[in-house]
Amino acid sequence: MAAPIASAPKRGSGFGLAVALLAPIALVNAAGFLLPVLNLARMSFYEVEPTGTMREVYTLATWAKLITDSFYGELLLNSITVSLGITLLTLLCSYPIALYLHRSSGTWKTILLVLVISPLLTSAVVRTYGWIAILSDSGLVNNGLAALGLARIRLMFNQIGVTIGLTEILMPYMILALLAGFGRLDPRIEEAASTLGAPPFTVFRRIILPLTLPGIALGCLLCFVLAVSSFITPKLLGGGRVFLLATEIYDQAIVTLNWPLAATLSLIVLGVFGGALVLYTRALRAIM
Repeated sequence: MAAPIASAPKRGSGFGLAVALLAPIALVNAAGFLLPVLNLARMSFYEVEPTGTMREVYTLATWAKLITDSFYGELLLNSITVSLGITLLTLLCSYPIALYLHRSSGTWKTILLVLVISPLLTSAVVRTYGWIAILSDSGLVNNGLAALGLARIRLMFNQIGVTIGLTEILMPYMILALLAGFGRLDPRIEEAASTLGAPPFTVFRRIILPLTLPGIALGCLLCFVLAVSSFITPKLLGGGRVFLLATEIYDQAIVTLNWPLAATLSLIVLGVFGGALVLYTRALRAIM
């Protein structure tokens, strides 16, 4: 006797199941991200009085100020430039470590991986204060220079200190992102190229670098976003003399109580994030 043939599932049942599975995360994203962003957009059109009182009167004054005042254009450009420089420096410092860690094995690889992850177990505030002790005028670096009879260098309350501090703080993220993107790197391909007479630099330029481009793109996206949105390190190491989007948002919201301007700048930061994500997607398509 032939077994009964199971009836084909209805076409709408798969769609209903997908909706049921996606509904919880959609609600969480709507409550945790979409609604706050919409609230920021609404707040950016409010009117603020000189006393700092915000009134629910819709106006374009904040957006007009943002467009016409050259300070905010320079602020946006400086934030993007500094973040790109930090991302590039983080990549240059992290790539050799990630490549060596990828080629390691056994207990030594585990130890190195723990050393890479361990800074993430410490608060960014604590690590920033550690850099203050190192980079200050009476810190470890300048005391060492003075002991050698050299002139002291100004490493705090400027862009140099912010760059050094953020580079160190973002290196674990870059290394982990690079390791996640090194899946296509096969040591046998490198061995084959070396056997055919390719010098080490040619092997790196023609084989290693192209195969690791997805990891580089991922790490650069992650570090750029974190650098643009970083607040604690630029505030402490910059000393209020390095103007970035995140620090300006804090000053407008907490110091001057200009919440509409802070909300507008926050939307600009989200726009920068969106642009970075679009560039990452296009770069990934070109690489793959």
